[in-house]
Amino acid sequence: MKETMKDIILNASVQMTESCHKTDFIVSRGERCLPDRSCIIRILKDLKRVMFPGYFGEENIALISPQYFIGDRLIDIYGKLKPQVEISLYYRDYEKYTEEEISERAEEVCEEFFKRLPYVQQMLLKDVQAGFDGDPAAKSREDVVISYPGLFAIFVYRIAHELYTQDVPFLPRIMTEYAHSRTGIDINSGAQIGEYFFIDHGTGVVIGETCIIGNNVKLYQGVTLGAKSFPLDEDGKPIKGIPRHPILEDNVIVYSNATILGRITIGKNATVGGNIWVTEDVPTGARIVQTKAKK
Repeated sequence: MKETMKDIILNASVQMTESCHKTDFIVSRGERCLPDRSCIIRILKDLKRVMFPGYFGEENIALISPQYFIGDRLIDIYGKLKPQVEISLYYRDYEKYTEEEISERAEEVCEEFFKRLPYVQQMLLKDVQAGFDGDPAAKSREDVVISYPGLFAIFVYRIAHELYTQDVPFLPRIMTEYAHSRTGIDINSGAQIGEYFFIDHGTGVVIGETCIIGNNVKLYQGVTLGAKSFPLDEDGKPIKGIPRHPILEDNVIVYSNATILGRITIGKNATVGGNIWVTEDVPTGARIVQTKAKK
């Protein structure tokens, strides 16, 4: 007897569901679902309005109290963020902790996160200044805030990093991948980046999870700060969590399409030229460029 389309669809759904369960690839465990990506993006948009009040959104800060506006926004952000933190922790830790314990942990995460926001804002204002000082085409700091993709990627990274350092699953990656999709700049939330940081143009920049970047560092488009190799465990799988990305000390400049790989150090005040492949330490104050072709 020939199968109907309804039978085909039902059979396919059964097989696909079984496949998901066999590989543990399923979006919920009981009532514990994954976080809502669209909600995380709304949180980022609200935080951008808080970090740069008056630059985004329809409100006129000149006509209202900035303190009232920021406080009102932060209360709304808390209402969105805490449930998403809870959902993320539930999904990962539901076998280890009770719902009450996870809810308490989510409260602690949010408390620390909101305490850190003034610090994050100060860092971002220094990044804005770095963009203005580092690009002759920047006509004003306002130009950098509302237009530059590099600053947007840095803003998202600095927010995501605060959640990463508190070991919140899912949310930091959702945030940085959203910025990646918007700008072409891929900054892992685990990287440690100092103040006065600027990414010019930005497209194609990659900054790995264990990178350490000092103060007053400038990167151009296409720069990769990546891993040279991945040590494997006894099962042949990459060992996670070990330092494997470069360290850039203070006042380093890396020009377009340079590739810097492995746990190496680029010393203070060093300059790495464009289209260079670097896998060894660079001394303080050094200038690394391509060798000129000889006839």
